[in-house]
Amino acid sequence: MERVALAEELLLLAYDDETGKATGSRIGLDLGMSAAVLVDLALAGRLALDGPRLRTVDDAPTGEAIADGVLRRIAADAPQTPAGWLQRLRHGLRDALLGDLCARGVVRDVDETAMEVIHLHRYPVVDTTVERDVRSRLTAALTNADVSVDERTAALAALVAATRMEPVLHLPAGEVPAAHARLEEIAARAGFADSAPAESIVRPSVAALIGALCRAIDTALGRPPAQRAAADTPAPADRPG
Repeated sequence: MERVALAEELLLLAYDDETGKATGSRIGLDLGMSAAVLVDLALAGRLALDGPRLRTVDDAPTGEAIADGVLRRIAADAPQTPAGWLQRLRHGLRDALLGDLCARGVVRDVDETAMEVIHLHRYPVVDTTVERDVRSRLTAALTNADVSVDERTAALAALVAATRMEPVLHLPAGEVPAAHARLEEIAARAGFADSAPAESIVRPSVAALIGALCRAIDTALGRPPAQRAAADTPAPADRPG
């Protein structure tokens, strides 16, 4: 099975397999994908919070072209908050991710011309195994509280909840609120809401960054203040080994 980045997992969930068209909130998906690139870099030990701002802790390439381009930008720029980087990164990121997925044969680019001048692109799925794996991981996490959730799946669950992407999971309408609550529970258990619990599978510094990104998405999407978590706090140090 082709391995894809966290941002590409979100993108595949949001695009209809057959029509190749995006569903749901465009800005929500773009913010979620921006956050996902930063999450992947944090999971790889390249980024962390320094107070309220994002900084590089290791500028060694990860081998993922899109993520490494973002890493270089962050290393070369003045320190910015996670919210600032979400806005900076979302422009053009979708096209870059779709281009990468096309090049690797996961989706294909269908270029349709309308009115002889307007090009409309669709991206039907070619390799269904990737998205099937993503959906199976989320389904297992949603339906069985006893299932062990790995750090990438926990991060994905948090981003789906933050961007309100539950409809792309193809659940009956009546089950969406419960699914959202379960995704937020997974995120909380991983330590993304507050401080990481002792049994968390996610390093505290990484959990703090993911939590800050989810709160930044909430703010950018205009959620009421009552729905937002507390202001960002400095990341705690990782626990030794």
